This record gives sequence, structure tokens and C-alpha cells, in this order.
Amino acid sequence: MLTIEGLTAGYGSEPVLVGVTLAVEPGLTGIVGPNGAGKSTLLKAMLGLMPAAGTVRYAGRPLSWQRERLAWVPQRSRVDWTFPATAMDVVLMGRIRPHSWLQPLTGGDRRRAIAALERVGMADYGDRPIGRLSGGQQQRVFLARALARDPEVLLLDEPLAGVDRPTEETVWSILRELAAEGKTLLMVHHDIGMARNVFDRVLLLNRQVVAWGVPEQALTAANLQRAYGQTLAVA
Repeated sequence: MLTIEGLTAGYGSEPVLVGVTLAVEPGLTGIVGPNGAGKSTLLKAMLGLMPAAGTVRYAGRPLSWQRERLAWVPQRSRVDWTFPATAMDVVLMGRIRPHSWLQPLTGGDRRRAIAALERVGMADYGDRPIGRLSGGQQQRVFLARALARDPEVLLLDEPLAGVDRPTEETVWSILRELAAEGKTLLMVHHDIGMARNVFDRVLLLNRQVVAWGVPEQALTAANLQRAYGQTLAVA
């Protein structure tokens, strides 16, 4: 189980996230909330990419001690797509071992990377420069990078933003498979209506936890009013 206790983070002296506490079981968990609610900040704090107070543990041990069990898919808009790397280069980055940057990659690492590209439908694009791929293809490659790591915990920051329908369907299919395999997935998502139907549990966030639980309990009209400050028409 993944446990978060009293997680507080921000930029400078301004807190963006305050006292987040929850226990996340294996399965597909959605993180929703208004712009500026701290959704991406939560993932970054969990990853150790920014200073934060509080604790994040997996299987009873600090998550920061278990980097090899963790992978993440960042927002496309935050990636430098001009970096001179092929799709295979990017996926192989997922096989680099924490604290072992100088350890050479093996044939087994390359086989894992090839299998990950095949799983996301990008087997024929391994030699293609990442900057020459479409937005949907780029997102598939970053998902493949995460899959190549064979993680137990996967964090995804709006992986479906701006992608084409085939990519969206592929991503959802893979995420459901991973959840069925007992992986723990946390995914930032913006579509409240879809969140009701696709996630096992939902975290409704606005700087702090507004609601947490199965979708029908977390995404009530009252909770959405508290989070967004207005009445939302949700199908």
C-alpha cells in the first residue's frame, strides 16, 4: 500500500499543497480538481522533485528509498522535444538504475525496451527522433519508458492531454491491464465526467483533500461545489 501522511509542498513561502493524507491501494486512482489545486505538485512532491514536508511510504518504507519500484509519465508540455534522442533512447532511459548511472545497459534492458514499445504500438518507431513524432506518439513513448521500468507504482500527469483518440484508447487499455496486475497508479485527469466511470478511486483536491474514495462518494455535487466554488454540470 502507498501511504501519504501530512504532505505539504509549495514554491517559495507559498504552500500549494497542505496536509495531504491518504492510503492508496493497488488499482487506478484519479486526481482531479481545479487549475492550481496542486495536482501536479502532489506528484512532484511524491517523486522528490521539490521540497516537501510529510512522508510518502510504499510497503511501509519511504518511497524515496525505492526508486526502482517507481515510474512516472510527465505532462507533454513540460518536455523538451528538441532533445536529440530517438524513441528507443527515451525508452532505454527507463532502464537506468537509480544510483547506478554508470552501469552499462544490457541486452536484457534493450529487450525490455523493445517489449515496452511493442505494448504501446510503437515498435516500428524506435529509430525515429522523438521530436519528429506526433503528440500522441510522443506520449506513447513516454508511457513505454515507464513500462520498461516494470514499476509497482506509476504516477501519470495528464497523460491524455492533447492526444489522438487511438492513443487515448491504447493508454486506457494499458492502464486497466496494469491495475488488474495489482499495480498502484495515480493519474492526474481533468474530465470529471469520465473520472466517474474509469477510476477505482478518486482524490478530489484543492490545495488539500476535499474528498477521497470511490467516485460516487468523492464526486458528489456538494464536494464538487467545495472544490470548484461553483456548481458543475457533470454527466
